[in-house]
Amino acid sequence: MTQQGDLALLDDPVAKTLLSSTALARLAYQWLDGTPRVVPIWFHWNGTELVLGTPPRAPKVRALASHPRVAVTIDQPDWPYKVLLIRGDASVENLDHVSPEYEQAAMRYFGPEQGRAWVEPLRDAPSARIRIRPTWAGVLDFESRFPSALSA
Repeated sequence: MTQQGDLALLDDPVAKTLLSSTALARLAYQWLDGTPRVVPIWFHWNGTELVLGTPPRAPKVRALASHPRVAVTIDQPDWPYKVLLIRGDASVENLDHVSPEYEQAAMRYFGPEQGRAWVEPLRDAPSARIRIRPTWAGVLDFESRFPSALSA
């Protein structure tokens, strides 16, 4: 069994299901004063990175520029719980328009028609693209992979 932390877990069936789901990601990052923050957010998985879209004035944009190390969870809340845990480094890119990844996420979350309708009024507005390159991955399925405190 692949060990927790190994990026090969991103190819695990549980991870693949969650990465293509409409579950919200929860992004944990460090605020400018050192306190932790967690925000729910849409995501797009491009096969190597989680890509998030946000307004360029979002507080997390400024915080990530100073503290790029993040953690993300994506989970299915029904028993048996399924959880993907990712740690990585975030980079932020300011754009003059909505990123294609944000549009892809909108279509996944809302469906093609409503997703396009959601993005259309935002299309030419400035945005920020947050790319998270995983450096650690973990999967919990509460069938064969449990939190370490339960596995010991």
